[in-house]
Amino acid sequence: MPVLDDLAQLSAAEEFFAYLGVPFEPSVVHVSRLHILRRMGQYLATSEEEGAFAELSDDEIRDLCRAHLETAYDDFVTSSPIEERLFKVHQDAARPKPEPNRPFVALSSITGPGGAS
Repeated sequence: MPVLDDLAQLSAAEEFFAYLGVPFEPSVVHVSRLHILRRMGQYLATSEEEGAFAELSDDEIRDLCRAHLETAYDDFVTSSPIEERLFKVHQDAARPKPEPNRPFVALSSITGPGGAS
């Protein structure tokens, strides 16, 4: 699978777009580069789990990778990294915070029985 081997050698998001021939708006990639690549990785992992790569030619794998990158990119053109919540920091930020556990100390336990001394 030379296409997947080639992709494994790339590091910058722009390299993925150039290699697969996917047009992009630099301002979108600048803000969401890690999110786009992570989402593409999720899509590729799903395809791999479904056995898609075993039955495809190298050109078909390239087309599938291109489609996954386009879809991942489109996810962040219409949404934001915070809305997509791919990373734990965004998941935690959106999760409701529990009320702090404040211990209750009864006034009678401080003053003794019968009130103030």
